[in-house]
Amino acid sequence: MSPRPRLQLDRAAYAERLRAMWIGACIANWTGLRTEGVRIERPFFTDADWGKPLGRGGAPIDFVLLDPCPADDDTDIEYVYLHLMTEAGTLFLSPERIRDGWRAHINDFIWVSNRRARALLERGVLPPATSDPALNPDALQIDAQLTTEIFGALAPGMPELALRIADLPIRTTARDHAAHAAQFHVLLFSLAATVDLERPRRQEIVRIVREARSYLPAESKAADVIDFVLSAYLSTSDRDDWERARDAIADRYQERASAHGFVYRGFTESAINLATATLALLFGEGSFRRTVQIGTLSGWDSDNGTATMGSLVALIGGMEELRRAFPGARLSDRYRIHRTRPTLPDRLPRDREAEDTFTDVATRMAALVDLAVREGGGQVEPTRWVVPPRPRDGAGPSARAAPGSEPRPRAPRSAR
Repeated sequence: MSPRPRLQLDRAAYAERLRAMWIGACIANWTGLRTEGVRIERPFFTDADWGKPLGRGGAPIDFVLLDPCPADDDTDIEYVYLHLMTEAGTLFLSPERIRDGWRAHINDFIWVSNRRARALLERGVLPPATSDPALNPDALQIDAQLTTEIFGALAPGMPELALRIADLPIRTTARDHAAHAAQFHVLLFSLAATVDLERPRRQEIVRIVREARSYLPAESKAADVIDFVLSAYLSTSDRDDWERARDAIADRYQERASAHGFVYRGFTESAINLATATLALLFGEGSFRRTVQIGTLSGWDSDNGTATMGSLVALIGGMEELRRAFPGARLSDRYRIHRTRPTLPDRLPRDREAEDTFTDVATRMAALVDLAVREGGGQVEPTRWVVPPRPRDGAGPSARAAPGSEPRPRAPRSAR
């Protein structure tokens, strides 16, 4: 098949979409935190629970807009990676740069595989050995799929390059199907730039989900999860009945996991949260409000997938989508990174409440997109990027291992 035409991106417009991505991530993150870990088995939340005081500490389940937006683990590790790449002037972080960056800036507000990896780095272990299951028994948890999406946004329309850039950061904390879940998110963020805004948004969402899925090994548990949720979405006649699909997720990957050849590893595992994130993206159909609502109500580690997919939808739709979601609201441009990462530079020394703006974050990201476009064989022009074409659907790397999947005999389904 012939390749698609070259993608042309307006630099200023894409930078504004990157700004929306960060704002959307923060709104979705803090909204999803209202229900994080509250419902990890039946009875789950439903749409009828939206607005009720059923969240953590009796908080109402509702949208949370803060000014400034405080950092949390859904945004702060990616911010550290952005800092490291900007300082080094490179897209590709070496094991030593990752080690030094984590030791300097990532010392608290980390859990599960991130904490295991941080301890290993202190002992002199370098990535990717920090995700070796023999050293890190939490390498199948959610961590990498909420800390590496930024690499896809840095390689717009260049999914193969996005995987290369993200490879070592992903394998700092994840292996096997958890690494594939993180790669799926990276691919979605790269493919966001290819969404045709003139076409029905739900159709474009399905298209990029299918294209991103085509990069994953067919035998991966992550592939099974994505295929299962996509089938549930496409087969329903009521696109508002996401709860039925969520309950089917619980049955397949938690309650009767062993009967389906799987293992359930707790509410912070990769697979169950990949399922709910994909659920929110598909049933949200490109609406920021609906995507975040479904993600927040879906259960398990509900802030993480919600932050990821809210961020993705904002990257696709830009500030226009966020303004549509919150008409008349003031959407904060300020970021309080020192809440969790106090050793990073204060770029707003006159502001006692924040250390950076999402406008400046987007500007720094755009400079790295310059590097990515050149690395990918495209053209960097004063006001636009011309991205090299990629294969059409069906001509991509379907059914082969994505980068970061180490060759090994196929594991029995009971171990997945």
